[in-house]
Amino acid sequence: MMITIDGPSGVGKGTIAKILAESLGFNYLDSGAMYRALALFADLHGITANGSDEKLKKLLIDLHIRFVDEDETQKVFVNTDDVTDDIRTSEISTLASQFAVNQIVRGVLKEMQRRIVKNKSYIAEGRDMGTYVFPDAKYKFYLDASPEIRANRRALQLKEILGVNINEQKVLKEINERDTLDMTRNICPLHPADDAVIINTSTLSIKEVVEKIQSIVKDDA
Repeated sequence: MMITIDGPSGVGKGTIAKILAESLGFNYLDSGAMYRALALFADLHGITANGSDEKLKKLLIDLHIRFVDEDETQKVFVNTDDVTDDIRTSEISTLASQFAVNQIVRGVLKEMQRRIVKNKSYIAEGRDMGTYVFPDAKYKFYLDASPEIRANRRALQLKEILGVNINEQKVLKEINERDTLDMTRNICPLHPADDAVIINTSTLSIKEVVEKIQSIVKDDA
C-alpha cells in the first residue's frame, strides 16, 4: 500500500510520516532528502541549477542515493558518503528548490522513487508524492500550517540537529521564498491532490495529526 503525505516546508510531514511508518509497519520515503542530496552533490561538483543540462545529465548518471535505517534513524547516503547532516542546512534547502524546477532532475528522481517503493508498503512524503510521483496512492494527505508556525518549527528542528541557535526571521524569509518557488514553478507545482485529505496542523500536536491519519487508514493498514 502507498500512503502519500505532501505539504510545504516546515509543516511537520517528515516527523509525522516517520511515526506513521513505524506504527503501521510501513517503510518511509523522504523524497525531500533526495532533492537535498542531489543539490549537495551538484554543489560539490560545481554544477548549478541554471547551468548546462549536459553536465547535469552526466552528474545524475553518477548519483546514487540510498537510505539506511540505523539505530532508529534513517541515514542518507550519496554513493558511499553519509550526508544525513550535510543536507539539513537552509542553504541546501534553498538550493534543492532551485534544482526541483528542472524537468530532468524531477524525471530522474521520480524513477528512483518508484524503484525504491516497488512491491513494498510505503509512506512517501514530499511536495508532489500524491500529485505526480504516486498519483494512484491508496491514501493521500496534504499538511499545511501558517508560515510563522512553520518557521518556528524549522528553527527548533535545526537547533536540535545542528546544536546552534537559528535566526527565526531568517528562516521565515527562506520559507516564504521556498513556498513561492514551490507553488509557482511550471513543473509539478506544490498543491494538494484533488483527492487528498487536507489537514491544517497549525493548532494540532504531532500526536493529534498522527491519530487523525490513523483513523482514516486504520481499516486497510
